[in-house]
Amino acid sequence: MTYTALIAGGGIAGTAAAIALRKAGVDAVIHEAYDRTADQAGAFLTLAPNALDALRALDLDVGGLGFETPGITISSGSGRRLGALSYAHGGVVSRTVKRADLYRFLRGHDLRIEYGKRLTAAACTPGGGVLATFADGTTAEADLLIGADGLRSAVRRIIDPDAPGARYTGLLTVGGYARGISTGSEPGMMWAVFGKRCFFVHTTHPDGEVWWAANPAQPVELTPAELAAVTAREWRDRLSELFGNDRSPALDIIAATGEILAGWNSYEVPSVPRWHRGRMIVIGDAAHATAPSIGQGAAMAVEDAVVLAKCLRDSPGVEAAFAAYERLRRGRVERVVEQGNRTGGWKALSPLARVPRDLVMSLGMKLAAMTGADPSRWIYEHHLEWEEPVGEPV
Repeated sequence: MTYTALIAGGGIAGTAAAIALRKAGVDAVIHEAYDRTADQAGAFLTLAPNALDALRALDLDVGGLGFETPGITISSGSGRRLGALSYAHGGVVSRTVKRADLYRFLRGHDLRIEYGKRLTAAACTPGGGVLATFADGTTAEADLLIGADGLRSAVRRIIDPDAPGARYTGLLTVGGYARGISTGSEPGMMWAVFGKRCFFVHTTHPDGEVWWAANPAQPVELTPAELAAVTAREWRDRLSELFGNDRSPALDIIAATGEILAGWNSYEVPSVPRWHRGRMIVIGDAAHATAPSIGQGAAMAVEDAVVLAKCLRDSPGVEAAFAAYERLRRGRVERVVEQGNRTGGWKALSPLARVPRDLVMSLGMKLAAMTGADPSRWIYEHHLEWEEPVGEPV
């Protein structure tokens, strides 16, 4: 059955959905709220093996982006090594990429994108479609509407006015790229430091550039204007104070950074009870936001896109496809979100709570190393086969 689709949001979820829908025979148009591309948005992210698997299901090869990231080593602010985890599964190695490069890559697949189209309202029509209204006064109509519009999703609110919204985590994210410094670590390997006062992560590109991010605590949520007003000098001073007593390369890396990226608030979205109503549905962060600590936000978005497209391809109607999609996805994504929130909560503990945290992390990773158990295997081993008909979740 052939459909037309409106996609609200031109980020990773929206562009991946458009590519997947086209492969399934659905004509899709992306409506992006911003009046320009998001090439400068965010910093970097890691595409885990399950993300690369989902991209391959769409015939997308990101081998030309970023660099392989075989694993992560975790240490405490005192310099004590707590353990290491593999970022590979079944011969597939994670890749760390700049978010802007991934946006450009996905948009480069001849997608239809209209910019400056901020969705303000949507309703099902008597004819069985959806009519969307935008802030500029224009409208568009299609057989279905997909909300890939992120944490503050308008489509989520339209589907269910009582749906939970994004919840501030009490952490900021700031990062950058450093030149002319050596951390002494293997290129591509990720290093995470649960510092005495702040979390820090860094990795080295094969060309020597060091990519890094930090999560300073900020009890009161800052407005976009307040965040934009923080100068690079203020960030350097604040981070220097936070990492001053840690045994890590954080201070040297920050000092070697030419331009610190503007910081942003970190959010989570509690479980969303309703993902779809009529011919409207939400995917990606609009339906389930994962903590960045678990590195699964992009992966869940691409998996969503593949599964939704397959459900529309194989189901007798749109609403049946939406029901099949939720049946296949909800259990997995909520388990991933739960694990991510649990891990993310370790970043902002009190000094007393950090001692048992470090002990638990160390013992857990030692046990995993001794038994050969991979705590991330259930996430990474997830496989999506495009040609396989939609069935029951496993």
